[in-house]
Amino acid sequence: MLELALDPSTWVILCAVALAAGFIDAIAGGGGMLTVPALLTAGLPPHIALGTNKLASSFGSLTASVTYFKKNLFQPKFWLKSIIATALGSLIGTLVVDKLSIDFLNKLLPFIIITVAIYSIFGKLSPEKKTKLPDITLGLKIKQIVQGSLLGFFDGLAGPGTGTFWTASNSLLYKMNLLLNCGLARSMNFVSNFISLIAFVALGHVNFLLGATMGAFLMLGAWIGAHSAIKFGSKIIRPIFNTVVIILAGKLAYEAFI
Repeated sequence: MLELALDPSTWVILCAVALAAGFIDAIAGGGGMLTVPALLTAGLPPHIALGTNKLASSFGSLTASVTYFKKNLFQPKFWLKSIIATALGSLIGTLVVDKLSIDFLNKLLPFIIITVAIYSIFGKLSPEKKTKLPDITLGLKIKQIVQGSLLGFFDGLAGPGTGTFWTASNSLLYKMNLLLNCGLARSMNFVSNFISLIAFVALGHVNFLLGATMGAFLMLGAWIGAHSAIKFGSKIIRPIFNTVVIILAGKLAYEAFI
């Protein structure tokens, strides 16, 4: 565990970012594209930033997934194969990232964040209006396993943008409405966050005090965001979200390469 001395203003900024990230993540995914750059710019090494972000984001993703579950917008039994595949993928991804050098991660993360930010600008969410889950077929099971494995691995390896990828890929793979899409995306995000967190803790890459503090604000933001998504949708959030992400990603890229 890293004990990092941060001045009070930095703590306030990180908590404010966490609140916004929890709100955004519960609606459209991608809250990590705010928190990871913020942690890196605060001075945390990449491995610690990723591990601390996993602790904080686990609070938020749990809050959002429980909210969707209570509204009957996520059924664990139906998505069991997705859960298992996501957990295994996340564990493998976290073990892989532990072997990567700090210099490599410093250069990799800005590219990932910028790519996801661009994708989120042009990607479309599910237009489907039906409130039923897709039919259970062999094809559905294969989609669950492949999608869960790949996105779980990505979340363990990098993290930022995983929720956005879940939301976007759900739109392509399954014929279900936006709220069922969000329920699945946020719940799978919690699975990969939690499994990856366990691995990061075992590897000693978590600042517990900072992660827990940001996690509390992520929980509040996620609770507000999930209820807002259920009631209003995410149209207002996207422009603000994309603007902030691109600015932060640009700053990271500048610091890594200039």
